[in-house]
Amino acid sequence: MFSNYEIRQVPLSLKSSRQKVVNFLAANDLRLEEVDYYAGVFAGDDDELLAGGGLSGDVLKCIAVSDALRDTGMSLSLVSHLLSVAQSNGHQQLKVFTKPENKGIFENFSFHAIASAPKAILMENGNGLRNYCSQLNALAGDKGEKRGVIVMNANPFTLGHRYLVEQAAAQVDTLFIIVVKEDRSLFSYAERKAMIMAGVADIANVVVCEGSDYAISAATFPTYFLKQLSDATDTHITLDLDLFARHIAPALGATVRFAGSEPLDATTRRYNRLMAELLPAQGIDFVEIERCLINDNIVSATAVRNALTEQTLLKALPLVPHTTVPYLVSRLATDALRQELDTTPKPGLVDCADSGAHTDMDYATMSRSIQAIHPYFTQLALAGFSKTLPQADALRQLGLEAEKAMLAATGGVNTHKGALFSMGLTIVAATHLLFNQKSINATDLQATITQLALRFEQPSGTHGHQVLAQNKVNGALASAQNGYQQLFSHWLPYYSGLNSDPQRLHKTLLLIMSMLDDTNVAYRKGADEMKQVKAEARALLDDFSLAKLSQMNSDFTARNISPGGCADMLSLTFFVHSLIN
Repeated sequence: MFSNYEIRQVPLSLKSSRQKVVNFLAANDLRLEEVDYYAGVFAGDDDELLAGGGLSGDVLKCIAVSDALRDTGMSLSLVSHLLSVAQSNGHQQLKVFTKPENKGIFENFSFHAIASAPKAILMENGNGLRNYCSQLNALAGDKGEKRGVIVMNANPFTLGHRYLVEQAAAQVDTLFIIVVKEDRSLFSYAERKAMIMAGVADIANVVVCEGSDYAISAATFPTYFLKQLSDATDTHITLDLDLFARHIAPALGATVRFAGSEPLDATTRRYNRLMAELLPAQGIDFVEIERCLINDNIVSATAVRNALTEQTLLKALPLVPHTTVPYLVSRLATDALRQELDTTPKPGLVDCADSGAHTDMDYATMSRSIQAIHPYFTQLALAGFSKTLPQADALRQLGLEAEKAMLAATGGVNTHKGALFSMGLTIVAATHLLFNQKSINATDLQATITQLALRFEQPSGTHGHQVLAQNKVNGALASAQNGYQQLFSHWLPYYSGLNSDPQRLHKTLLLIMSMLDDTNVAYRKGADEMKQVKAEARALLDDFSLAKLSQMNSDFTARNISPGGCADMLSLTFFVHSLIN
Protein backbone atom coordinates (compact mmCIF):
# COMPACT_ATOMS: atom_id res chain seq x y z
CA MET A 1 0.00 0.00 0.00
CA PHE A 2 2.85 2.35 0.83
CA SER A 3 5.21 1.44 -2.00
CA ASN A 4 4.72 4.87 -3.54
CA TYR A 5 5.58 6.71 -0.32
CA GLU A 6 8.92 7.46 1.27
CA ILE A 7 9.81 8.65 4.79
CA ARG A 8 12.92 10.78 4.95
CA GLN A 9 14.48 13.44 7.15
CA VAL A 10 13.63 17.04 6.35
CA PRO A 11 16.72 19.27 6.93
CA LEU A 12 15.27 22.20 8.85
CA SER A 13 18.60 24.01 8.60
CA LEU A 14 17.74 24.68 4.95
CA LYS A 15 15.49 27.71 4.66
CA SER A 16 13.37 26.21 1.85
CA SER A 17 12.82 22.93 3.72
CA ARG A 18 11.98 24.71 6.95
CA GLN A 19 9.45 26.92 5.21
CA LYS A 20 7.85 23.86 3.63
CA VAL A 21 7.34 22.32 7.08
CA VAL A 22 6.06 25.62 8.50
CA ASN A 23 3.50 25.91 5.71
CA PHE A 24 2.43 22.27 6.03
CA LEU A 25 1.90 22.53 9.79
CA ALA A 26 0.05 25.83 9.43
CA ALA A 27 -2.37 24.14 6.99
CA ASN A 28 -3.03 21.61 9.76
CA ASP A 29 -3.54 24.26 12.48
CA LEU A 30 -0.11 23.60 14.00
CA ARG A 31 3.16 25.48 14.14
CA LEU A 32 6.78 24.41 14.05
CA GLU A 33 8.42 24.19 17.46
CA GLU A 34 11.97 23.40 18.44
CA VAL A 35 12.91 19.89 17.30
CA ASP A 36 16.15 17.96 16.88
CA TYR A 37 14.87 15.86 14.00
CA TYR A 38 11.97 16.14 11.58
CA ALA A 39 10.75 13.38 9.26
CA GLY A 40 8.43 13.84 6.31
CA VAL A 41 6.35 11.51 4.14
CA PHE A 42 6.65 12.09 0.41
CA ALA A 43 5.21 10.43 -2.68
CA GLY A 44 8.29 9.04 -4.38
CA ASP A 45 10.51 11.83 -5.71
CA ASP A 46 7.74 14.41 -5.31
CA ASP A 47 8.67 17.25 -2.95
CA GLU A 48 5.14 17.72 -1.61
CA LEU A 49 5.04 17.05 2.13
CA LEU A 50 2.13 14.71 2.89
CA ALA A 51 2.81 13.96 6.56
CA GLY A 52 5.46 14.84 9.09
CA GLY A 53 6.57 14.64 12.69
CA GLY A 54 9.45 15.80 14.86
CA LEU A 55 11.55 14.74 17.82
CA SER A 56 12.88 16.98 20.57
CA GLY A 57 14.80 14.81 22.99
CA ASP A 58 12.25 12.30 24.28
CA VAL A 59 9.21 14.26 23.03
CA LEU A 60 7.38 13.68 19.75
CA LYS A 61 5.76 16.83 18.42
CA CYS A 62 4.60 18.72 15.32
CA ILE A 63 2.92 15.60 13.93
CA ALA A 64 0.41 16.11 11.14
CA VAL A 65 -1.03 14.04 8.29
CA SER A 66 -2.61 15.52 5.18
CA ASP A 67 -6.19 14.64 4.25
CA ALA A 68 -4.90 12.53 1.35
CA LEU A 69 -3.26 10.07 3.77
CA ARG A 70 -5.68 10.20 6.71
CA ASP A 71 -7.31 6.84 5.98
CA THR A 72 -4.23 5.02 4.65
CA GLY A 73 -2.57 4.12 7.96
CA MET A 74 0.50 6.11 6.92
CA SER A 75 0.41 7.87 10.26
CA LEU A 76 1.27 4.56 11.93
CA SER A 77 4.32 4.16 9.71
CA LEU A 78 5.42 7.72 10.45
CA VAL A 79 5.09 7.27 14.22
CA SER A 80 6.88 3.93 14.02
CA HIS A 81 9.74 5.63 12.19
CA LEU A 82 9.98 8.39 14.82
CA LEU A 83 9.94 5.84 17.64
CA SER A 84 12.77 3.95 15.96
CA VAL A 85 14.85 7.12 15.63
CA ALA A 86 14.18 8.05 19.26
CA GLN A 87 15.18 4.61 20.49
CA SER A 88 18.38 4.72 18.45
CA ASN A 89 19.14 7.98 20.27
CA GLY A 90 18.74 6.23 23.63
CA HIS A 91 15.16 7.30 24.46
CA GLN A 92 13.05 4.30 25.45
CA GLN A 93 10.29 6.17 27.26
CA LEU A 94 8.73 8.92 25.19
CA LYS A 95 6.11 11.63 25.39
CA VAL A 96 4.01 13.11 22.63
CA PHE A 97 2.07 16.32 22.06
CA THR A 98 -0.80 15.65 19.70
CA LYS A 99 -4.34 16.62 18.87
CA PRO A 100 -7.09 14.84 20.80
CA GLU A 101 -8.30 13.15 17.59
CA ASN A 102 -4.90 11.44 17.21
CA LYS A 103 -5.14 9.72 20.58
CA GLY A 104 -5.98 6.34 19.05
CA ILE A 105 -2.92 6.36 16.81
CA PHE A 106 -0.57 6.56 19.76
CA GLU A 107 -2.56 4.13 21.88
CA ASN A 108 -1.56 1.58 19.24
CA PHE A 109 2.02 2.12 20.42
CA SER A 110 1.15 1.80 24.15
CA PHE A 111 0.96 5.54 24.81
CA HIS A 112 -1.54 6.75 27.42
CA ALA A 113 -2.79 10.28 28.12
CA ILE A 114 -1.38 12.06 31.17
CA ALA A 115 -2.75 15.57 30.58
CA SER A 116 -5.46 17.16 28.46
CA ALA A 117 -6.31 20.58 27.04
CA PRO A 118 -9.05 21.54 24.57
CA LYS A 119 -6.65 21.60 21.61
CA ALA A 120 -4.02 19.03 22.64
CA ILE A 121 -3.20 16.07 24.82
CA LEU A 122 0.08 14.93 26.35
CA MET A 123 0.78 11.19 26.30
CA GLU A 124 3.65 8.94 27.33
CA ASN A 125 4.49 5.30 26.74
CA GLY A 126 6.14 4.40 30.03
CA ASN A 127 5.70 4.70 33.78
CA GLY A 128 7.71 7.88 34.22
CA LEU A 129 4.91 9.94 35.71
CA ARG A 130 3.69 7.12 37.91
CA ASN A 131 7.21 6.58 39.26
CA TYR A 132 7.76 10.29 39.90
CA CYS A 133 4.47 10.58 41.77
CA SER A 134 5.42 7.59 43.89
CA GLN A 135 8.64 9.38 44.84
CA LEU A 136 6.70 12.51 45.76
CA ASN A 137 4.20 10.52 47.77
CA ALA A 138 6.99 8.85 49.75
CA LEU A 139 8.60 12.26 50.34
CA ALA A 140 5.32 13.79 51.47
CA GLY A 141 4.56 11.12 54.06
CA ASP A 142 2.45 12.56 56.87
CA LYS A 143 3.45 16.20 56.93
CA GLY A 144 0.44 18.03 58.31
CA GLU A 145 -3.09 18.68 57.15
CA LYS A 146 -2.58 21.71 54.89
CA ARG A 147 0.10 21.36 52.25
CA GLY A 148 1.14 23.80 49.56
CA VAL A 149 3.40 23.82 46.51
CA ILE A 150 5.66 26.29 44.73
CA VAL A 151 7.16 25.38 41.37
CA MET A 152 10.34 27.42 41.15
CA ASN A 153 13.10 27.96 38.59
CA ALA A 154 15.32 30.31 40.68
CA ASN A 155 17.84 31.35 38.05
CA PRO A 156 19.41 32.25 40.48
CA PHE A 157 17.74 32.11 43.92
CA THR A 158 17.11 35.69 45.09
CA LEU A 159 15.70 37.49 48.10
CA GLY A 160 12.48 37.64 46.10
CA HIS A 161 12.31 33.84 46.02
CA ARG A 162 13.15 33.74 49.71
CA TYR A 163 10.31 36.20 50.48
CA LEU A 164 7.83 34.11 48.47
CA VAL A 165 8.82 30.97 50.37
CA GLU A 166 8.54 32.71 53.75
CA GLN A 167 5.08 34.06 52.97
CA ALA A 168 3.80 30.76 51.59
CA ALA A 169 5.30 28.62 54.38
CA ALA A 170 3.47 30.75 56.95
CA GLN A 171 0.12 29.72 55.43
CA VAL A 172 0.51 25.91 55.40
CA ASP A 173 1.71 23.09 57.58
CA THR A 174 4.15 21.94 54.89
CA LEU A 175 5.39 23.73 51.81
CA PHE A 176 6.87 21.71 48.96
CA ILE A 177 9.17 23.40 46.45
CA ILE A 178 9.46 21.65 43.09
CA VAL A 179 12.54 22.80 41.20
CA VAL A 180 12.23 23.26 37.45
CA LYS A 181 14.55 20.61 36.09
CA GLU A 182 14.90 21.78 32.50
CA ASP A 183 18.48 22.93 31.92
CA ARG A 184 17.76 25.97 29.78
CA SER A 185 18.84 28.50 32.38
CA LEU A 186 22.09 30.34 33.08
CA PHE A 187 22.51 28.23 36.21
CA SER A 188 22.21 24.46 35.95
CA TYR A 189 19.49 22.43 37.62
CA ALA A 190 21.99 21.10 40.17
CA GLU A 191 23.10 24.64 41.03
CA ARG A 192 19.56 26.02 41.23
CA LYS A 193 18.40 23.19 43.47
CA ALA A 194 21.44 23.61 45.73
CA MET A 195 20.83 27.37 45.96
CA ILE A 196 17.19 26.82 46.91
CA MET A 197 18.04 24.18 49.52
CA ALA A 198 20.68 26.40 51.11
CA GLY A 199 18.44 29.46 50.91
CA VAL A 200 15.49 27.86 52.76
CA ALA A 201 17.37 25.50 55.09
CA ASP A 202 16.30 27.45 58.18
CA ILE A 203 12.55 27.31 57.40
CA ALA A 204 11.44 24.18 59.21
CA ASN A 205 8.29 23.30 57.26
CA VAL A 206 9.79 23.57 53.75
CA VAL A 207 10.67 20.47 51.71
CA VAL A 208 12.60 20.80 48.43
CA CYS A 209 11.60 18.17 45.88
CA GLU A 210 13.45 16.82 42.88
CA GLY A 211 12.37 18.32 39.60
CA SER A 212 11.10 16.28 36.69
CA ASP A 213 9.82 16.45 33.12
CA TYR A 214 6.31 16.85 34.53
CA ALA A 215 6.36 20.41 35.90
CA ILE A 216 7.23 23.37 33.65
CA SER A 217 9.50 21.55 31.26
CA ALA A 218 10.01 21.32 27.53
CA ALA A 219 7.64 18.35 27.71
CA THR A 220 4.76 20.08 29.49
CA PHE A 221 5.27 23.77 28.79
CA PRO A 222 7.83 24.46 26.03
CA THR A 223 6.65 28.01 25.33
CA TYR A 224 7.66 29.00 28.88
CA PHE A 225 11.27 28.91 27.73
CA LEU A 226 10.55 31.02 24.66
CA LYS A 227 9.40 33.87 26.92
CA GLN A 228 6.87 35.19 24.46
CA LEU A 229 3.12 34.75 24.27
CA SER A 230 1.80 32.81 21.29
CA ASP A 231 -1.24 30.90 20.17
CA ALA A 232 0.29 27.78 21.73
CA THR A 233 1.00 29.26 25.14
CA ASP A 234 -2.47 28.74 26.65
CA THR A 235 -2.55 25.14 25.43
CA HIS A 236 0.82 24.37 27.01
CA ILE A 237 -0.12 26.11 30.26
CA THR A 238 -3.37 24.17 30.42
CA LEU A 239 -1.57 20.87 29.87
CA ASP A 240 0.99 21.68 32.55
CA LEU A 241 -1.68 22.66 35.07
CA ASP A 242 -3.89 19.68 34.26
CA LEU A 243 -0.97 17.34 34.87
CA PHE A 244 -0.16 19.13 38.12
CA ALA A 245 -3.74 19.01 39.39
CA ARG A 246 -4.45 15.41 38.39
CA HIS A 247 -1.15 13.83 39.41
CA ILE A 248 1.47 15.91 41.24
CA ALA A 249 -0.72 17.73 43.77
CA PRO A 250 -2.52 14.52 44.85
CA ALA A 251 0.84 12.73 45.22
CA LEU A 252 1.93 15.42 47.69
CA GLY A 253 -1.48 15.80 49.30
CA ALA A 254 -1.34 19.48 48.34
CA THR A 255 -4.44 21.66 48.19
CA VAL A 256 -2.91 25.08 47.48
CA ARG A 257 -0.37 26.40 44.99
CA PHE A 258 1.57 29.62 45.51
CA ALA A 259 3.24 31.96 43.04
CA GLY A 260 4.68 35.43 43.09
CA SER A 261 2.94 38.22 41.22
CA GLU A 262 4.51 38.91 37.84
CA PRO A 263 4.51 42.50 36.55
CA LEU A 264 7.41 41.99 34.11
CA ASP A 265 7.18 38.69 32.24
CA ALA A 266 4.09 38.22 30.05
CA THR A 267 4.30 34.42 29.89
CA THR A 268 4.56 34.00 33.66
CA ARG A 269 1.79 36.55 34.18
CA ARG A 270 -0.47 34.56 31.85
CA TYR A 271 0.47 31.38 33.70
CA ASN A 272 -0.61 32.94 37.00
CA ARG A 273 -3.89 34.06 35.50
CA LEU A 274 -4.72 30.59 34.22
CA MET A 275 -3.75 29.05 37.57
CA ALA A 276 -6.33 31.30 39.19
CA GLU A 277 -8.94 30.23 36.64
CA LEU A 278 -8.25 26.49 36.30
CA LEU A 279 -6.87 25.12 39.57
CA PRO A 280 -9.86 25.88 41.85
CA ALA A 281 -12.11 23.86 39.53
CA GLN A 282 -9.88 20.87 40.31
CA GLY A 283 -9.91 21.37 44.07
CA ILE A 284 -6.67 23.37 44.41
CA ASP A 285 -6.56 26.92 45.73
CA PHE A 286 -4.25 29.43 44.09
CA VAL A 287 -2.58 32.17 46.13
CA GLU A 288 -0.65 34.94 44.41
CA ILE A 289 1.82 36.75 46.66
CA GLU A 290 2.97 40.27 45.85
CA ARG A 291 6.59 40.45 44.76
CA CYS A 292 9.31 41.56 47.15
CA LEU A 293 10.54 45.14 46.74
CA ILE A 294 13.87 46.69 47.72
CA ASN A 295 13.98 50.49 47.48
CA ASP A 296 10.73 50.34 45.49
CA ASN A 297 12.34 48.05 42.90
CA ILE A 298 11.17 44.50 42.22
CA VAL A 299 13.72 41.88 43.23
CA SER A 300 14.11 39.60 40.24
CA ALA A 301 16.49 36.95 38.98
CA THR A 302 16.62 38.91 35.73
CA ALA A 303 18.14 41.88 37.54
CA VAL A 304 20.80 39.62 39.07
CA ARG A 305 21.65 38.08 35.70
CA ASN A 306 21.85 41.54 34.16
CA ALA A 307 24.32 42.59 36.84
CA LEU A 308 26.50 39.58 36.04
CA THR A 309 26.34 40.43 32.34
CA GLU A 310 27.44 43.96 33.21
CA GLN A 311 30.43 42.50 35.14
CA THR A 312 29.13 43.97 38.39
CA LEU A 313 28.93 41.47 41.23
CA LEU A 314 28.46 44.29 43.75
CA LYS A 315 25.23 45.30 42.01
CA ALA A 316 23.87 41.75 42.36
CA LEU A 317 24.79 41.17 46.00
CA PRO A 318 21.93 43.21 47.59
CA LEU A 319 19.40 41.13 45.64
CA VAL A 320 20.39 37.64 46.82
CA PRO A 321 20.66 35.80 50.14
CA HIS A 322 24.15 35.13 51.40
CA THR A 323 23.89 31.48 50.40
CA THR A 324 23.60 32.34 46.68
CA VAL A 325 26.85 34.35 46.56
CA PRO A 326 29.28 31.47 45.76
CA TYR A 327 27.26 30.54 42.69
CA LEU A 328 27.44 34.08 41.36
CA VAL A 329 31.22 34.13 41.81
CA SER A 330 31.74 30.81 40.03
CA ARG A 331 29.52 31.96 37.16
CA LEU A 332 31.59 35.13 36.76
CA ALA A 333 34.77 33.04 36.67
CA THR A 334 33.38 30.82 33.95
CA ASP A 335 32.15 33.84 32.01
CA ALA A 336 35.66 35.28 32.18
CA LEU A 337 37.07 32.18 30.48
CA ARG A 338 34.38 32.46 27.85
CA GLN A 339 35.12 36.14 27.26
CA GLU A 340 38.80 35.37 26.72
CA LEU A 341 37.97 32.58 24.28
CA ASP A 342 35.52 34.74 22.35
CA THR A 343 37.96 37.64 22.00
CA THR A 344 38.87 37.58 18.31
CA PRO A 345 41.43 37.95 16.81
CA LYS A 346 44.16 36.96 19.27
CA PRO A 347 47.83 36.36 18.38
CA GLY A 348 48.69 32.66 18.31
CA LEU A 349 45.72 31.73 20.53
CA VAL A 350 42.48 29.86 19.96
CA ASP A 351 39.56 32.16 19.20
CA CYS A 352 36.34 32.22 17.20
CA ALA A 353 38.20 32.42 13.89
CA ASP A 354 41.06 29.92 14.18
CA SER A 355 43.27 27.84 16.47
CA GLY A 356 46.33 30.07 16.31
CA ALA A 357 49.55 28.14 16.88
CA HIS A 358 47.69 25.12 18.28
CA THR A 359 47.16 21.92 16.32
CA ASP A 360 45.61 19.93 19.16
CA MET A 361 42.72 22.21 20.12
CA ASP A 362 40.09 24.51 18.65
CA TYR A 363 37.14 26.62 19.73
CA ALA A 364 34.92 23.59 20.32
CA THR A 365 37.61 21.90 22.44
CA MET A 366 38.05 24.99 24.57
CA SER A 367 34.29 25.35 24.97
CA ARG A 368 33.98 21.77 26.20
CA SER A 369 36.80 22.41 28.63
CA ILE A 370 35.09 25.49 30.08
CA GLN A 371 31.85 23.58 30.51
CA ALA A 372 33.66 20.69 32.19
CA ILE A 373 35.49 22.76 34.78
CA HIS A 374 32.61 25.08 35.72
CA PRO A 375 31.19 22.70 38.40
CA TYR A 376 34.62 22.69 40.06
CA PHE A 377 34.67 26.47 40.09
CA THR A 378 31.43 26.20 42.05
CA GLN A 379 32.99 23.69 44.46
CA LEU A 380 35.96 25.99 44.95
CA ALA A 381 33.62 28.91 45.58
CA LEU A 382 31.77 26.89 48.21
CA ALA A 383 35.07 25.76 49.77
CA GLY A 384 36.17 29.35 50.19
CA PHE A 385 32.80 30.48 51.53
CA SER A 386 33.64 29.95 55.20
CA LYS A 387 35.14 31.66 58.22
CA THR A 388 38.57 30.12 57.67
CA LEU A 389 40.50 29.59 54.46
CA PRO A 390 40.56 25.98 53.25
CA GLN A 391 43.76 23.97 53.47
CA ALA A 392 46.04 23.66 50.46
CA ASP A 393 45.54 19.88 50.28
CA ALA A 394 41.78 20.24 49.93
CA LEU A 395 42.17 22.85 47.16
CA ARG A 396 44.83 20.77 45.43
CA GLN A 397 42.49 17.79 45.37
CA LEU A 398 39.69 19.85 43.85
CA GLY A 399 42.15 21.16 41.28
CA LEU A 400 43.20 17.64 40.33
CA GLU A 401 39.59 16.57 39.95
CA ALA A 402 38.91 19.60 37.76
CA GLU A 403 41.98 18.83 35.65
CA LYS A 404 40.79 15.25 35.22
CA ALA A 405 37.37 16.46 34.05
CA MET A 406 39.04 18.91 31.67
CA LEU A 407 41.22 16.21 30.10
CA ALA A 408 38.24 13.89 29.76
CA ALA A 409 36.30 16.61 27.92
CA THR A 410 39.18 17.52 25.61
CA GLY A 411 40.53 14.07 24.79
CA GLY A 412 43.64 14.60 26.90
CA VAL A 413 44.48 18.15 25.75
CA ASN A 414 45.64 20.65 28.40
CA THR A 415 43.42 23.63 27.66
CA HIS A 416 42.98 25.41 31.00
CA LYS A 417 45.42 23.98 33.55
CA GLY A 418 47.00 27.40 34.16
CA ALA A 419 43.61 29.09 34.39
CA LEU A 420 42.44 26.48 36.88
CA PHE A 421 45.20 27.52 39.26
CA SER A 422 44.88 31.31 38.97
CA MET A 423 41.09 31.33 38.79
CA GLY A 424 40.82 28.76 41.56
CA LEU A 425 42.88 30.80 44.01
CA THR A 426 40.96 33.97 43.18
CA ILE A 427 37.56 32.28 43.47
CA VAL A 428 38.42 30.93 46.92
CA ALA A 429 39.83 34.27 48.06
CA ALA A 430 36.78 36.16 46.79
CA THR A 431 34.15 33.96 48.43
CA HIS A 432 36.12 33.87 51.68
CA LEU A 433 36.03 37.66 51.80
CA LEU A 434 32.37 37.79 50.86
CA PHE A 435 31.51 35.31 53.62
CA ASN A 436 33.34 37.25 56.30
CA GLN A 437 32.99 40.86 55.15
CA LYS A 438 29.88 40.75 52.94
CA SER A 439 31.92 42.89 50.54
CA ILE A 440 35.10 42.79 48.48
CA ASN A 441 37.80 45.22 47.38
CA ALA A 442 41.05 45.03 45.45
CA THR A 443 43.37 45.39 48.44
CA ASP A 444 41.79 42.63 50.49
CA LEU A 445 41.42 40.35 47.47
CA GLN A 446 45.09 40.69 46.56
CA ALA A 447 46.20 40.04 50.15
CA THR A 448 44.00 36.95 50.46
CA ILE A 449 45.26 35.52 47.16
CA THR A 450 48.81 35.91 48.48
CA GLN A 451 47.90 34.26 51.76
CA LEU A 452 46.43 31.29 49.92
CA ALA A 453 49.26 30.96 47.41
CA LEU A 454 51.92 30.91 50.12
CA ARG A 455 50.44 27.61 51.29
CA PHE A 456 51.55 25.95 48.05
CA GLU A 457 55.06 24.83 47.10
CA GLN A 458 56.63 24.89 43.64
CA PRO A 459 56.57 21.32 42.26
CA SER A 460 59.94 20.04 41.04
CA GLY A 461 60.79 17.81 38.10
CA THR A 462 58.09 19.24 35.82
CA HIS A 463 58.44 20.95 32.44
CA GLY A 464 57.36 24.16 34.09
CA HIS A 465 60.07 23.88 36.73
CA GLN A 466 62.70 23.31 34.03
CA VAL A 467 61.50 26.37 32.10
CA LEU A 468 61.69 28.55 35.22
CA ALA A 469 65.22 27.37 36.03
CA GLN A 470 66.57 27.64 32.48
CA ASN A 471 65.08 31.05 31.68
CA LYS A 472 65.27 32.64 35.13
CA VAL A 473 61.67 33.81 35.07
CA ASN A 474 58.87 33.73 37.60
CA GLY A 475 56.08 31.18 37.08
CA ALA A 476 52.42 30.93 37.98
CA LEU A 477 53.00 30.17 41.67
CA ALA A 478 55.42 33.05 42.19
CA SER A 479 52.99 35.43 40.47
CA ALA A 480 50.19 34.26 42.76
CA GLN A 481 52.38 34.53 45.87
CA ASN A 482 53.14 38.07 44.80
CA GLY A 483 49.40 38.75 44.71
CA TYR A 484 49.38 39.16 40.93
CA GLN A 485 51.08 42.51 41.42
CA GLN A 486 51.12 43.42 37.72
CA LEU A 487 47.42 42.65 37.38
CA PHE A 488 46.31 44.85 40.26
CA SER A 489 48.82 47.65 39.59
CA HIS A 490 48.69 47.84 35.79
CA TRP A 491 46.34 45.55 33.88
CA LEU A 492 43.20 46.04 35.96
CA PRO A 493 43.37 49.89 35.99
CA TYR A 494 44.12 49.86 32.26
CA TYR A 495 41.16 47.58 31.49
CA SER A 496 38.84 49.61 33.72
CA GLY A 497 39.90 52.81 31.99
CA LEU A 498 38.84 51.44 28.58
CA ASN A 499 35.21 51.20 29.64
CA SER A 500 33.74 52.38 26.34
CA ASP A 501 36.43 50.95 24.04
CA PRO A 502 35.09 48.00 21.99
CA GLN A 503 38.65 46.60 21.78
CA ARG A 504 39.36 46.82 25.52
CA LEU A 505 40.04 43.07 25.80
CA HIS A 506 42.33 43.05 22.76
CA LYS A 507 44.31 46.00 24.08
CA THR A 508 44.50 44.62 27.61
CA LEU A 509 45.84 41.35 26.21
CA LEU A 510 48.58 43.26 24.39
CA LEU A 511 49.48 45.13 27.57
CA ILE A 512 49.75 41.83 29.43
CA MET A 513 51.87 40.38 26.62
CA SER A 514 54.19 43.38 26.81
CA MET A 515 54.85 42.81 30.53
CA LEU A 516 54.37 39.15 31.50
CA ASP A 517 57.15 36.55 31.51
CA ASP A 518 54.99 33.98 29.73
CA THR A 519 56.41 30.53 30.44
CA ASN A 520 54.31 29.08 27.63
CA VAL A 521 56.28 31.17 25.15
CA ALA A 522 59.56 30.44 26.93
CA TYR A 523 58.88 26.69 26.87
CA ARG A 524 58.14 26.69 23.14
CA LYS A 525 60.67 29.24 21.90
CA GLY A 526 63.08 30.27 24.67
CA ALA A 527 63.78 33.44 26.66
CA ASP A 528 64.96 35.53 23.71
CA GLU A 529 61.73 34.93 21.79
CA MET A 530 59.77 35.72 24.94
CA LYS A 531 61.47 39.14 25.09
CA GLN A 532 60.74 39.66 21.40
CA VAL A 533 57.05 38.92 21.97
CA LYS A 534 56.99 41.59 24.68
CA ALA A 535 58.50 44.16 22.35
CA GLU A 536 56.15 43.33 19.49
CA ALA A 537 53.10 43.54 21.76
CA ARG A 538 54.20 46.94 23.08
CA ALA A 539 54.72 48.25 19.56
CA LEU A 540 51.29 47.08 18.42
CA LEU A 541 49.62 48.53 21.48
CA ASP A 542 51.21 51.90 20.69
CA ASP A 543 49.88 51.76 17.11
CA PHE A 544 46.82 49.53 17.44
CA SER A 545 44.46 48.26 14.77
CA LEU A 546 42.51 45.05 14.42
CA ALA A 547 44.10 44.49 11.02
CA LYS A 548 47.58 44.60 12.55
CA LEU A 549 46.43 42.30 15.35
CA SER A 550 45.20 39.80 12.74
CA GLN A 551 48.58 40.02 11.02
CA MET A 552 50.31 39.35 14.35
CA ASN A 553 48.12 36.28 14.74
CA SER A 554 49.26 34.97 11.34
CA ASP A 555 52.87 35.72 12.22
CA PHE A 556 52.71 34.07 15.66
CA THR A 557 50.99 31.03 14.17
CA ALA A 558 53.76 30.63 11.60
CA ARG A 559 56.40 31.03 14.35
CA ASN A 560 54.59 28.58 16.69
CA ILE A 561 54.14 31.20 19.40
CA SER A 562 51.17 30.92 21.75
CA PRO A 563 51.08 33.29 24.76
CA GLY A 564 48.81 31.02 26.79
CA GLY A 565 49.90 32.49 30.12
CA CYS A 566 48.84 35.93 28.90
CA ALA A 567 45.45 34.51 27.92
CA ASP A 568 45.05 33.16 31.47
CA MET A 569 45.89 36.57 32.89
CA LEU A 570 43.40 38.25 30.55
CA SER A 571 40.68 35.96 31.93
CA LEU A 572 41.80 36.70 35.47
CA THR A 573 41.82 40.47 34.86
CA PHE A 574 38.29 40.30 33.48
CA PHE A 575 37.20 38.18 36.46
CA VAL A 576 38.75 40.45 39.10
CA HIS A 577 37.18 43.47 37.40
CA SER A 578 33.75 41.84 37.65
CA LEU A 579 34.30 41.15 41.36
CA ILE A 580 35.22 44.69 42.38
CA ASN A 581 33.66 46.81 39.60
